Amino acid sequence: MMRQILAAAVLFAVPALAQSQPVAQPAPEPANPVAEPTTLSPVTDPSITERPPVKPIKMKKIVLVGDSTTQPNSGWGGSFCALHVNMATACVNLGRGGRSTYSYRAEGAWDFALHEMEKGPYSETYVLIQFGHNDMPGKAGRSTNLETEFPANLRQYVLDARKVGAVPVLLTPLTIRSFSNGRLNHGLDPWAEKVRAVAKEMNVPLVDLYARSHAAVQGLGPVESLRLAEVAPPEDVHEAAKAGNSLPSSRIAKPVASKPIDPTGPQGSFSYGFDYTHVGRTGADYFSAIVADGLVRAVPALSRDILP
Repeated sequence: MMRQILAAAVLFAVPALAQSQPVAQPAPEPANPVAEPTTLSPVTDPSITERPPVKPIKMKKIVLVGDSTTQPNSGWGGSFCALHVNMATACVNLGRGGRSTYSYRAEGAWDFALHEMEKGPYSETYVLIQFGHNDMPGKAGRSTNLETEFPANLRQYVLDARKVGAVPVLLTPLTIRSFSNGRLNHGLDPWAEKVRAVAKEMNVPLVDLYARSHAAVQGLGPVESLRLAEVAPPEDVHEAAKAGNSLPSSRIAKPVASKPIDPTGPQGSFSYGFDYTHVGRTGADYFSAIVADGLVRAVPALSRDILP
């Protein structure tokens, strides 16, 4: 009997407990419900299905040919390609250290340059040619006769470039930053003059880099021009510059080869050291700006393609 009474009590107590609990209310609807983002399939996305016609681009190409004063790392060419051409102009630096108008062709480098000059898809191709340093006397296996061979080699470069459809541009050589009693030496004058003569004779655009770089370096003076070199000068070089002079190359340490930083990384190397001919980043930036300005003046058609 007692069990029946307890069961009945539980039976009637459960509904009572349920009725005493608060009833959860549904969350109110937001006043301005945020619409779910619409996802378009690639088939219906108008940015894909309704593309306007694309206008084909036109690109020009500039090929650099020359010696170590043109090549990357020791010449102005690296900064020229990096800083002074726009995105619609390809720039290929084929400068090679130690080359003359004779050896550049003899080793086959000119053949690679001619291949780069072939028109292909480019609307126009220009080749900037700068030699002279290694055509001077005393360059074993490279020197050329100033009166005959040097100008003849330049003429042939011009003819070859024109034959493949490129526009040749001649550059007089970059000045050597060697001073005597505060005055910059004129060692490359005869070679610069031959370049000017060939340019005039063959109606070739001319960038007179020698004249402009010579004037610029003379303006900087013996001490300030030291900062254009590949590396900082030794103390004796700096002291000589204060007196307005440059030391002979025999008294300056020979260039050394760079060493790879990481045995698992890039393994290429190049020689670097102080001299009065080659340039570091500061010098490359400085002289490449002169080349860019001179190029636009010589070839106005490139004015919109060259950056100051």
